[in-house]
Amino acid sequence: MNTRNILLLLPLLVFVGCKRQDMYTQTRSQTWDRNAFFADGTSMRHPVAGTIARDAPNPPVAPPATIDAALLARGQERFGIFCTPCHGRAGNGEGMIVQRGFTHPPSFVEGELREAKTKVFYDAITYGHGAMYSFADRVSPADRWAVIAYIRALQLSQNADVASLPAEDRARLEASPRLEANQ
Repeated sequence: MNTRNILLLLPLLVFVGCKRQDMYTQTRSQTWDRNAFFADGTSMRHPVAGTIARDAPNPPVAPPATIDAALLARGQERFGIFCTPCHGRAGNGEGMIVQRGFTHPPSFVEGELREAKTKVFYDAITYGHGAMYSFADRVSPADRWAVIAYIRALQLSQNADVASLPAEDRARLEASPRLEANQ
């Protein structure tokens, strides 16, 4: 075989050797195809409850009429997930990122945010503020209100006047073990 024939066969060999053996060429279902594998007979799965689409509009939700223990518990959970890394567990702005050298976020329990309107917190979660980016695609509007309720509870708890507590709570506080300053 001469060089000319080899050069003519080479592209043919390359073309034959390029058969795709990956997921691109596998059999697959289109979005609305019938599928016997699933009980409902469709290929498309419904989103998990509570899923927030990244490109879906995120309309505001009215604030809750009452703040109860369930709302505060949800707010504490969401705060722990989304806010604690920067603002710290106590809301004092001493989160883990500060310990790693990042920008120091404002404290919720001291300074001007103690007197801030609720809309300031809602808008910061929705649109971001300063170095904080938007959490609109991560925190649902209802959960934003829960987080804000929890922030307000943090603010009250860290600056509470002991004399203003109910007698039962004062007694529990006085019975709790104290941390010594020099430990």
